[in-house]
Amino acid sequence: MRILLVHQNYPGQFLRIAPALEQRGHEVMALTRSDNTRQISMRHMRYQHEDINPTGPGASYMKHAARGGSAARAAQALRDKHGFSPDVIFGHPGWGETLFLREVWPSARLLTYAEFYYGTEGRDWGFDPEFSQDTLGSRVGLISRQAHLLQALQQSDAALSPTKWQASTFPPEYRDRIHVVHDGIDTDLARPKFAARLTLKTGQVFNAGDEVLTYVGRNLEPYRGYHTFMRALPEVLARRPNAHAVIVGGDGVSYGSARTDGVSWKQHMLNEVGGGLDMNRVHFTGKLSYPDFISLLQISRVHAYLSYPFVLSWSLMEAMSAGCHIVGSDTPPVAEVIHDGQTGQLVDFFDVPAWSEALVNGLANPRDFDHLRTGARALIKENYDLRTVCLPKLIEFVETAGA
Repeated sequence: MRILLVHQNYPGQFLRIAPALEQRGHEVMALTRSDNTRQISMRHMRYQHEDINPTGPGASYMKHAARGGSAARAAQALRDKHGFSPDVIFGHPGWGETLFLREVWPSARLLTYAEFYYGTEGRDWGFDPEFSQDTLGSRVGLISRQAHLLQALQQSDAALSPTKWQASTFPPEYRDRIHVVHDGIDTDLARPKFAARLTLKTGQVFNAGDEVLTYVGRNLEPYRGYHTFMRALPEVLARRPNAHAVIVGGDGVSYGSARTDGVSWKQHMLNEVGGGLDMNRVHFTGKLSYPDFISLLQISRVHAYLSYPFVLSWSLMEAMSAGCHIVGSDTPPVAEVIHDGQTGQLVDFFDVPAWSEALVNGLANPRDFDHLRTGARALIKENYDLRTVCLPKLIEFVETAGA
């Protein structure tokens, strides 16, 4: 078959499925934006697009529809100038790129990556009152973000969501077309390693067995509970004088909004709690290479993971696969894989004293939580292993779903 994978930041969620499809003999092509800086080893086409900045209740749809138009024009050139007509289109609809591809290739089977559906109840919006305002304008703006996602889902022959909870965010009448299959975790790479070592850029060296508390986010921001973690940290370090905290993440914003005063979330929380921290034992790494990230998980004594009710991070499942003792926020996406007392511990997202207590106990008594480490890795291997579980299901989805 000829398969077109569509993602503005390709490869994105198609990192593992693309080469697997090629290995099965399919002709695979990628469609991505022109300013995507990632190296793409397979055949691909880039579309030109300049973002527009409309205002008003329909601004979100207008912005995504404009990108969809740019992608459709590139698709037309791919068809007319290069003779490529896919049997299957599998795209992430989050930026509008798939909206009009059916007009270029009406007979292609259209598959949608249903990552998350915005809403005003039970999800990220309004979850953290400290950083959100419940106004009519904010509600209208949020609901307007449903339009392009709903159109994409309506057009699709089938859809795929990585977790049950994320699938549940979509309207009930569409859930029967959503297959739940995770992207997969390479459990051979993310595994316990009792001789693991991590050397930071500062020259600080940590070995497996050291008293290290870890926190990871793509960026340090409220959506991933950075503020709660930082508020718990002074008590943790005060009670554990030999402990070190290694904090991974950039200074930008992946989810939610930047601060209006221009101060990064990282610095904002340091301004709030930094006076109570021994900064010789707090290590901000920025973004790590993947091998260093895996080494970090392997030397971690306790790993803190927090999230709003939003998309679940791959890093949590990789930490579980590496055999980390996880202390996670008791929010729906996290509770899908962290079963309290079996694969980790769950703590109320906002309960700072409870976070301090759980992290201190984990650092002080690591052997008491060995069963959680074992349980976490066992769950990932059984349900989310890349090669034995997820990749075969992903291949089957692309080859047969909606046919």
